[in-house]
Amino acid sequence: MAMEEGARSCLMRFRHRLEDDIKPSYLMDHMVSDGVLTADEEERIKNQPTRKDQAAALLALLLRKDNRAYISFYNAMVNEGYNDLANLLHRDLPHGLPEGHKRSTDCCTPYVQTVLSEGGVPQRPVVFVNRPELVNRVREKLYRLQKEPGWVTVFGMAGSGKSVLAAEAARHHGLIEECFPGGIHWLSIGQLDKPDLLVKIQSLCFRLEQSLDSQPLHRPPNSLDEAKERLRFLMLRRYPRSLLILDDIWDSSVLKAFDLHCRILLTTRNRSLADSVCGSRYEVEVESGLDENKGLEILALYTETKLQGLPEVARSIVRECKGSPLVVSLIGALLREKPDRWRYYLGQLQQKQFKRIRKSSSYDYDALDQAMAASIQVLPDERREFYKDLTVLEKDTKVPAKVLSVLWDLETEEVEDILEEFVNKSLLFVDSHNKPYLYYLHDLQLDFLVEQNHSQLQSLHNKVVHQYQQHYKDAHSTSGDEECLYWIRFLTYHMAKANLFQELYSLMFSLDWVSTKAQLMGPAYLINDYVEYGPILDKENSETRSQFQEFLSLNGHHLEQRPFPDVVQLALSQPRTSEVYRQALLQARDRATTGKLYFEWLNKSSVESLSRLVIHPHQGSIYSACFSQDGATIASSGASKTLKVFKSTSGEKLMEIQAHDDEVLCCAFSPDDRLLATCSSDRKVKVWNVERALLLRVFEEEHEEQVNHCQFTNAARRLLLATCSNDKFLNTKLWNLNKPSSQNTMFGHFEPVNHCCFSPDDTHLSTSSNDGTVKLFHVSSANEWKTINVSDAFAESDAEVLVKCSTWTADGKRIICAARNAALVFDVETSDMLLEIRTNRLSTVQYCHACPTSNLLAIAFSNYGVEQCVLQLWDLEANKKMADCSGHLSWVQRVQFSPDGSQLLSCSDDQTVRLWETNKVHTTSAVCLKRDSDVLFNDDEVVVSAADNCNRLQVRDGRTGSVLFQSEEKPSRIRCTCMCKRPSAVALGQEDGTVQVLEVPSGKLLATLLGHTKPVLHCRFSQSGQTLLTSSEDTTIRVWRWQSAECRVLQGHKEQVRCFSLLPDDAKLLSWSFDGTVKMWDVESGEQLQDIEAHRGAILSCRVSPDGSLFATTSADNTAKLWHCESWKCVHTLSGHQDCVRSCRFSWDSRRLATGDDNGEIRLWSVKEGCLLRICSRDGKDGMDSLHGGWVTDLHFSPDDALLVSTGGYIKWWDVETGEALQTFFTTGTALKRIHVSSDFSTFVTIDSIGILYILQRVV
Repeated sequence: MAMEEGARSCLMRFRHRLEDDIKPSYLMDHMVSDGVLTADEEERIKNQPTRKDQAAALLALLLRKDNRAYISFYNAMVNEGYNDLANLLHRDLPHGLPEGHKRSTDCCTPYVQTVLSEGGVPQRPVVFVNRPELVNRVREKLYRLQKEPGWVTVFGMAGSGKSVLAAEAARHHGLIEECFPGGIHWLSIGQLDKPDLLVKIQSLCFRLEQSLDSQPLHRPPNSLDEAKERLRFLMLRRYPRSLLILDDIWDSSVLKAFDLHCRILLTTRNRSLADSVCGSRYEVEVESGLDENKGLEILALYTETKLQGLPEVARSIVRECKGSPLVVSLIGALLREKPDRWRYYLGQLQQKQFKRIRKSSSYDYDALDQAMAASIQVLPDERREFYKDLTVLEKDTKVPAKVLSVLWDLETEEVEDILEEFVNKSLLFVDSHNKPYLYYLHDLQLDFLVEQNHSQLQSLHNKVVHQYQQHYKDAHSTSGDEECLYWIRFLTYHMAKANLFQELYSLMFSLDWVSTKAQLMGPAYLINDYVEYGPILDKENSETRSQFQEFLSLNGHHLEQRPFPDVVQLALSQPRTSEVYRQALLQARDRATTGKLYFEWLNKSSVESLSRLVIHPHQGSIYSACFSQDGATIASSGASKTLKVFKSTSGEKLMEIQAHDDEVLCCAFSPDDRLLATCSSDRKVKVWNVERALLLRVFEEEHEEQVNHCQFTNAARRLLLATCSNDKFLNTKLWNLNKPSSQNTMFGHFEPVNHCCFSPDDTHLSTSSNDGTVKLFHVSSANEWKTINVSDAFAESDAEVLVKCSTWTADGKRIICAARNAALVFDVETSDMLLEIRTNRLSTVQYCHACPTSNLLAIAFSNYGVEQCVLQLWDLEANKKMADCSGHLSWVQRVQFSPDGSQLLSCSDDQTVRLWETNKVHTTSAVCLKRDSDVLFNDDEVVVSAADNCNRLQVRDGRTGSVLFQSEEKPSRIRCTCMCKRPSAVALGQEDGTVQVLEVPSGKLLATLLGHTKPVLHCRFSQSGQTLLTSSEDTTIRVWRWQSAECRVLQGHKEQVRCFSLLPDDAKLLSWSFDGTVKMWDVESGEQLQDIEAHRGAILSCRVSPDGSLFATTSADNTAKLWHCESWKCVHTLSGHQDCVRSCRFSWDSRRLATGDDNGEIRLWSVKEGCLLRICSRDGKDGMDSLHGGWVTDLHFSPDDALLVSTGGYIKWWDVETGEALQTFFTTGTALKRIHVSSDFSTFVTIDSIGILYILQRVV
C-alpha cells in the first residue's frame, strides 16, 4: 500500500530540515528492527560519503515506501530524542493501517513504540533474547493493577536482567490498551541522595507536563515535598491509568517519595523494599538470570549463527557465565569480532585470575571479572586507557559525551564514536531517550574497574580535575546542560578523591562557586558538600568552613527561590569577620563600578543571629519537632500529614513518610532511636522503624478523638509509650509495643488532655488538661498520685484555664506547667508554686521545656503582634529572662532542648524548624523595636527613634546601634514617634491619647499634651520645630504649640485619621481617613479649605506631587486617583490593580506616579496621560503567594527618578525605565511598614516584624 498523500507531502515539506539535522545510522537501527528497511538498503545508505548525503538517501527511499515506513521513521525519531522534528511529522501520521499491520506482533506495533518512547522506556538491547515465562509472569501481575493501584516488584541479583525484563513486560499492545491507556513512564533511580531524587522527580514531572495539551507549570518544584505533590497531582489527575516503572531502587526512603496511590512496577535487589509502602503488592523473582538455552540464544544472535550451528564449547561458556545476561553479552560481543576464539574465551573465563577484595553475597563476580578482562584486553591500547578513565564515575551516574570530550581532549563526535564502540562490546550502556545521549556503566562493571585500578584511583581523579581546569580556565561551566550539571555536581568529589585539597579549599571557600552551584542545583547539595568534606576543609580553616556552612544553612530557603537571589547581596548580611562577607564586599565594590546596586547592612553587628539552621520541611504548620537521643537527627510533623527525619547538621532529609490521614500532631523518638511514634487527628497512634521507614504498629481502636501527644519512656529497659487525647474519660493510655491493646488507662481527667510527660526516672507520668489541672500518675500501677490545680494561679479570672503542657526539671523535683500567658513552676513533693513567669497578656504560652543539663527553661509563644519574639529562654534559679530568640514569623508550637542541652529546637506555624545553639544566646538579643519609627539623616549621621518591646522610647545611633536615649517604661503603649532637629526633641503618641515631648539626649520631659481621647496614630513636627501635629483614632487632628500647650482641633472626619501630609510651606495640611474623604486645612486658622469624598472605600495613602499641582489618593476600592490641587477635581482614575492599593509616590519631576497593592504588585503611571506605563517585573510569586512577600507599604523615587525602592515582605529596588528588579534585600522578619530614605538615595532605614533595625547603605 502506498504512503498516504498527507504523509508524503509532509516529508517533502520538511525534507531540507530533516536532511540538515538527522543522524541516519541511529534511525535505521530502529527501522530495520521494525522490518520496514532491509539490511541491503541500510548498507547502500551508509555507503553515502557524508551524513547529509545519507539523510537525503534515506528520505528518498522513504518516499517510495508505505505508511508503515513513515510511522517507523517517526517512532525512530522519538526514540532518538529528535522531539522537535518528530512533532513536525506527528499531525500527518497515517491512521488507516490494516488490522494485520496493527497487531502483526503485539509488542512491535507503532502504538506500542510511541507509548514506550514517549515514556522513556529503554529500547531492547542490541542483542535481545526473550524470556517469555518470566515476561508473562510480570505481565500477569501487571494485569492485576487494572482495577486498583498497587506495586509489582521484580527482584533478583545484580546483573540478572531485571531492567530488560521490566521493559519487555511493558512492551505489549493489549496490556497498555486495557490497563495503562494513560501511558508507561520509566524512571531510572539507582543509589542517590535526596537532592538527586528531587532532580529525578523534577525531570519526570517536566516530561509528563510536556505531554499534556495544557501549559506546563511555570517553575520546577523546589522541594521534595512540592515535587511529590506535583507528581501525585499528575499521576492521579492527568494520568490516572498509567504505569510508573522505577528501575533499580535501593532505598525504602526513596521509594516512599513515590507512595502516591498509583500503579508502579519497580526493579530492585531487595525483596522487602515494598513493605514500606501502602497498597496491594505483588512480586516476581528473577532467580538466577538466564537458563542455558537463553544464554546460547544470545551467543547465536551475537555471532549470527543458528543455535544448531554453535560449537559444543558454547555450552561451557554459558555455564561459566553463571546465567548473567551481562557476562554472556560481553563474551558474545567479543565473539562477534573474533568468531574463532571460542576456546580462548572459555579459557579466559575459567582462569579465575581475579580475586575480589570485597565479595558480594548476592553475586559471584568471577565470571564477570573474566569476561570484563577479556573484553578490555582486545581493545586497542588507546581505547583501553579511555575505558580505564571511566573508573572515576560515581555509581548510577550517567554522563554525556561532552564530559568525556573534556576529559580526553577530543571532539564530541570522536568521543561518541569511541563510546559507541564500548556500547557495541557491551562494555557500556547508553540512555538514548535523552538528547544528547547519556552513557553509564553497570554497577558490576564499575566495581570491576575500581577493583582493578584501585592503586591508580588518585591519579585518575587528578586527570579529571586537571582536564576540567585546562578546558574551563578560570570560569565554571554555567550552561545548565547535562555536561554542566555533571561538573557542578561532581567536581568537589573528584578533587577530594584526587587528594587535591588546595584546589578543594579554593573551590569551596569561593562565593562564586556557592552562587553557581546553588543556582544550578539548589542549596542541599552544597550543604552536604560542606558536611561530607568538612574533615578535609577543617584542616585548612575550620572557621571558614563553618562560616560558609552557616551562610548556606541560614539562607537555604532564599537560595531555593526563583528568580534566583543575588548571592553577593545575601552574603553582605554576614558578620564582618566572616570570609563570606569579605568576598561579597570585594565583589559588590567591583560590580558597583558598573552601576550594579548592592547594600551593606551597617548595624548588623548589633543583631545576633542565633538560629544555626533553618529548615522548611513541610507545607503548612509544623506542630512537632524532636531530637533523637544522640542529637544527630530531627523528626518533624504537622499539617501536611507527613513525618520527616533529617540531619541536624545540614537539614538533609533522611526519611519522609505519609504518616496519617490527617494532621500529625506529635512525633517522638524511642530512647534507642530505633523507633518513632506518631499520633494524629485521625485518632491513630503509629510506631515506625526509623531505619527502614517501616510501619510496625497501628493502635487505632481505643482513642475515639484526636490524639494530641505521645512520648516514650526515657530508658529502654522497660519501654512504654504514653499517649493522650481529646477523649472525655479514657484520654491517657500506656502502651506496651508487644501487645495489641493498651497496657493501662489513666483515669482522672474529664476534659481533653493536651500533653503527657514521663519523669526523668520514668516512675511518674504528668498529664496536662483543659480541666485546669496537671495530674501525676504512678507508671507501674496507673493510679493517680496527686493533682496540681494550675487554675488556682489564675483566680482573678473566671475564664477557663487550659494547661498546654508540663515539663520536669532534670532532678525530677520540680514540674513546670504552661497555661494562658504564664509558665508556672511547682514543687513536685508539696505541689506548692515556687515561681511564676508571666508574659504579655495577649500572648499564650504554647509549650515549655526544661533543659536536661542546666537551669534554663525554653518557652514558646503564640504571637498576636505584640510580642515580637516568640521564643524565650529563662534562668529558673535567677528568675531572669536570658534571651529572646528572634526568627520565627508566627506561633511557635513546640520547643525542645537536645539531650546534652547544647542545642535548642523550635517549630512554628511559619512552616520552619529552627535550630539554635544554646551557648550563643545572649541577653543583648532580648531588645527589639516596634515598626513605627522616625529617622533623621544629618550628613553621615543616622538617628532612629522607635519604641522597644518593653514600651520604652529609644533613640539610637543607626550606624553603631548604640542607644543615645532611652525613656522609662510608659504605662500606655507607644503608637507613633517623630523627631525634631531644632530644638533636639522627640515626640511620642500613646494608646491612651497622651502626647509627650522629650528632650534628646537628656530625656527631660518638655511637654505632656492631653486632648486626644483615643490612640494617637501619627505625629509630625513642622519645619520650624515650634508646631507639633497629631492625628488619632478619635477622628481629629490637633495642631499644638507644644511649648505652650496651646492646641487647635481640626474636626470633620468621621473615622480614624491614620496619617496626614504638610504641604511644602507648612501653611496647609492634607488629611485623609477610612471614611473615604480627603480634606485640606489651613494650619494657622484651623479652617477647613476643601472636602471631597474621594473613594467609596477607605483611603489608604495620599501624596502631594513635588511641584504642588496635584495630589494622589489610593484606596481599598482597588483604584488610585489623581486630583488637581487648585480645582480639587479628579484628573484621572487609575484602574487595574486587583487588590487594595496601599501606597503611592510621585517621581521628583512630578511626571510619574508609582502605586503598590496588597498583592505585591507595583504599577507606574503617566501623570499627564493617566495611562499605565509599566508593571514592575512579575518574575513569579514568592513563598507567601505574593509578588513582594506581602503588601507594598512604601515607595520612594531616587532624586534622578531612575530608581524606585519599595517595601513589602522585603525591600526591592527597581529600574523605573524598564520596570525590572535590580536588587532585593531579604529581612529576617517580614511585613515592613515603611522605609526612610536619605536625600541622596544612599541610605535606607526600616524595622521588620520581629523588631530588627536595618540601616542599609549603598555600596560604592
